[in-house]
Amino acid sequence: MNNLYNLLQNDTGLSPFPWNSTRDPDPCSWKGVACNSNNSYITEFFFYNFSLSNSDFLPVLCQIDTLEYIDLSYNQLRSLPSEFMTGCGNLTALRKLDFRSNRLSGSLPHFHGFLKLEILVLSYNMLSGPISLQMDGLVSLKILSLGYNQFTGSVPTHLGKSMVLEQLWLSSNHFVGKIPREIANYSNLTSIYLSANNLSRSIPDRFGELPNLRFLFLSSNSLSGGIPIDLLSQSNLFSVDLSDNSLEGSLPENMSSSLSELNINWNLLNGSIPSSVSRLQNLYKLDLTGNNLSGSIPESIGNLSSLIELQLGSNKLGGKIPLMPRSLHIALNLSHNLFEGQIPETLSRLPGLEVLDLSNNRFTGNIPDFFAKMGSLAQLVLSNNLLVGLIPSFSAYVSVETTGNTGLIKPTNPSPTQKTNIVLYLIIIAGTLSAGVFGFVVYFCFRKTQQIPSVATTTNHGNICSIWNYDGKIAYEDIIKATNDFDIKYCIGTGGYGSVYRAQLPSGKVVALKKLHRLEAEDPYFDHCFRNEVQMLTNVRHKNIVKLYGFCLHNRSMFLVYEYMEKGSLFCALRFDVEASEIGWTQRVNIVEAIAHALSYLHHDHTPPIVHRDISSNNILLNSQLEAFVADFGTARLLHPDSSNQTVIAGTYGYIAPELAYTMVVTEKCDVYSFGVVALEIIMGKHPGDLLSSFTKPSSESIMITDVLDPRLPPPTNPIVAGNIVLVATMAFSCVHPQPKSRPTMRHLSQEFLSHRKALAAPLHTVSLLQLWNRKMDSAQSSNEVIGAPI
Repeated sequence: MNNLYNLLQNDTGLSPFPWNSTRDPDPCSWKGVACNSNNSYITEFFFYNFSLSNSDFLPVLCQIDTLEYIDLSYNQLRSLPSEFMTGCGNLTALRKLDFRSNRLSGSLPHFHGFLKLEILVLSYNMLSGPISLQMDGLVSLKILSLGYNQFTGSVPTHLGKSMVLEQLWLSSNHFVGKIPREIANYSNLTSIYLSANNLSRSIPDRFGELPNLRFLFLSSNSLSGGIPIDLLSQSNLFSVDLSDNSLEGSLPENMSSSLSELNINWNLLNGSIPSSVSRLQNLYKLDLTGNNLSGSIPESIGNLSSLIELQLGSNKLGGKIPLMPRSLHIALNLSHNLFEGQIPETLSRLPGLEVLDLSNNRFTGNIPDFFAKMGSLAQLVLSNNLLVGLIPSFSAYVSVETTGNTGLIKPTNPSPTQKTNIVLYLIIIAGTLSAGVFGFVVYFCFRKTQQIPSVATTTNHGNICSIWNYDGKIAYEDIIKATNDFDIKYCIGTGGYGSVYRAQLPSGKVVALKKLHRLEAEDPYFDHCFRNEVQMLTNVRHKNIVKLYGFCLHNRSMFLVYEYMEKGSLFCALRFDVEASEIGWTQRVNIVEAIAHALSYLHHDHTPPIVHRDISSNNILLNSQLEAFVADFGTARLLHPDSSNQTVIAGTYGYIAPELAYTMVVTEKCDVYSFGVVALEIIMGKHPGDLLSSFTKPSSESIMITDVLDPRLPPPTNPIVAGNIVLVATMAFSCVHPQPKSRPTMRHLSQEFLSHRKALAAPLHTVSLLQLWNRKMDSAQSSNEVIGAPI
């Protein structure tokens, strides 16, 4: 271990390094190492995002035969020593090996001795050359991720001897030729990602034989021929992306009712949209843009009660626009088609719709007044039609495009709101899925200039660079200089998307910067999350929500500017023993309370309500005083009362409310569930895991609350502190109730903290988890009977 210590310390140059300044012989105390519950042997080595560049330490890991996980992602490693690849036969317990986002180059290494390896991730590197038989030693592999490299040649027909392969990620390489039919031999495959290569010829018909296939991504290739008749009929299919190819023929009549997203845009499909599409009751996004589809839109499309986005632009569709499903709220695009006549009034029945594009058709008559009454509408595109008459008066928050209609007349007296309210608005449309997560269309707007104390806007460095400078001195140039153009040595972490940097400005003020990587900036999903975070944080003001000082939108430099949080994420603070021991019971209760107050504000004091959708310990930040702040609003959503609020599943595994898996309807109670998980994690010191489902077992009666409290802290002896711990546990159990209606509101929980701080009447070690579970609160019940009388 001393040798490993020296190799790592010499390589990183970080000060202080993740262990004590003096050499600690116990590796279980190192940040970056996890041991079993008794600290008797190492199980995890997770030095991700530590600027490691010298890989000489890797062969030393071969001596640790108890390792189960090695995660060295987001570093600067340039090669994998042959001693590591060929000499690690002792790692008989190793199940995961993650080297994503390094600088590995050369050919794919040969793998020997990794007999139990289930997950191999080498994506986002610079590996090249063909893939042949380097993976023969991987007999247990379930996930193979080699995307975003420079591999050439054909997609291999042989992917190792593992017949339990479930996920294959080969997107964004330089593979050529056909997709081999032999991939279907791996009958357990659930995910196939081959997008953004140079593949040609037809889609193998054998893909329709994969019984477990859920995700199929073949976009941005040169595939031709028709869509295999059975390809879309598999009973487990969830998301299919065949966009940007040269596929011909018609849409299959038989498509699986499990489909939730279907993208076949920019191909050569012809014929009509089959009426059988009405059977796709789980479909939330349908994108057939840029084909040669003709005829009318089937009336049955109105029966798709889950549909939130419909893209049918750039086809040859015409006839009557049918009644659309009320669930549509992301976008409806019928542009560049052959529709004519007056714009139908039935479109007024889409109260939650944000983007409507009817441009480049043959619509006649007036612009209906009901458009101005659609409260969620952000963008209305009516250009290049035959419309006449006066343009209705729209809210200044709505972007309306009417060019190319020679008979339209602009209003002569625009409202004061339209003249003075807006500094700037920006409309974003983001549509496609990358690596298994989904795109949205959003808009954001800005309040009156009086509401923001001082705004400095720079345009010569990009589309928009807006810094809300609290001292009048922050500028784009200061940020670039402070980070040496985002040098890796200023990087302090990596989030759900983007990396976080620490920057000290000329004024001495320290800020945090979240910057999208180049590949992320090109991904519509990450681009959407970035801009959505700007929209949300410009409109919220709460002491326990992280402050956004500004942002820059540039095609090569996209970043957000936040207040700096010295202690980092709650997840890291709880994971490492030294940091966790510094957060006492009182501070932990205060952290839970701060999160509750912030969520109560979002749900009940903001109009319209905001649902965060990704409350987890990773997205709770701590300042130097251990005060908690809710962060990362990339997937947050406004709740519109007249909308179905259906959406794609978002969040962090282990914190997502169970009902989202089958309803896909987001409500405040989804955040309440996540809050409950985080509250338990805070008092337990780790994710509650199986504890959430253990209360149906008779043995639960013997589990006391002191049995699950974080063992790195001594049990609380003060009756008030003990009472607060019981209060948090009781709240948490009420929040993770499987039925959303039985969970309390965040307002109720926030008020509980303010009014029910009680001393515990009985010793803490006599309180069982089953007792707390059985007495968990709902919106009408407090925790008095659990905690006892006040003192």
